[in-house]
Amino acid sequence: MKKIKLLFGYVLMATLLVSCYADVIVADDFIEESAFNTDQVLQSYDLWYVDINETQGNGEVPFLQRAFTISFNGGAVYANNNIVGIGKTGNGIGIDVGFYSTLRGVVEIEHDVDGTWFLEVYAANGNTIELYDPRSDTSYFLRGFQRNNFDYDQVFYDNINYFIQEYDVWEKVYTSEEGAINDFDDENFLQFLPTFFRSSVDGSGTPISQLQWDFEGDYQVYDIANDNSLKALTLDYDFMGDDYFELYVINDTTIELYHPDSETVYEFRGRGYQQYLKSGKGKVDKKRIKTDNPTMNVKRKRK
Repeated sequence: MKKIKLLFGYVLMATLLVSCYADVIVADDFIEESAFNTDQVLQSYDLWYVDINETQGNGEVPFLQRAFTISFNGGAVYANNNIVGIGKTGNGIGIDVGFYSTLRGVVEIEHDVDGTWFLEVYAANGNTIELYDPRSDTSYFLRGFQRNNFDYDQVFYDNINYFIQEYDVWEKVYTSEEGAINDFDDENFLQFLPTFFRSSVDGSGTPISQLQWDFEGDYQVYDIANDNSLKALTLDYDFMGDDYFELYVINDTTIELYHPDSETVYEFRGRGYQQYLKSGKGKVDKKRIKTDNPTMNVKRKRK
């Protein structure tokens, strides 16, 4: 049984009188005696980013497993379950997924789909809390941000694998005039699934239901050493080998693929947005898992 450690070392009353926010202070082990202070901690940041790679334990809390951010606001719980629309949906905090109340060092969450959860709350450091589920012996680590200093753009790159899967297909909408002719020029549609991709040469505007997939193969997303705003993408075409692209996020509907070998720029726009609501379409296959993209030691070539 996990012992309750410091949740909120101390709160200066003067601070509470002038601000609705309170800093999370890390000090010696301390058993929290105030449900009010627990609530102050949860509301001290607009957004809690769920750092899924830091999760400890073999169980899961379903609504935390699928959320990119979670927010506690006056008894209501909000979540951003999609990358698409993050920063805009619900004025940045996402959709209403339930409500909560606080006990001494514990938050009781009534999720609209996943039911009731009692999670112990710990302060990990100055802007990070741990939500611990005793039933599954699993801990989630959440980093706090205010909306005005949350890097929504970086979330796309940190979770690029999920982003490219949130649309049914990506349709090519632009090819640069510069660049050598190459086989990828003919590809007009891409689809990214968890373990493989498909491509089609069907004409622009073809309905998704009528697309004929001409090729299916493996793909891999890579982190780039010392460059957080760039990813690399390889598409394993039998007839071309591994085709290599620099992958850029233009916005939440458009990605850019730069093909260094031919120096051609392609833009693809997402079609068939898969919105994950309180549970929704992707309840099983959209739960986040720890990811560890391999790293490429290359320099960006896109000018």
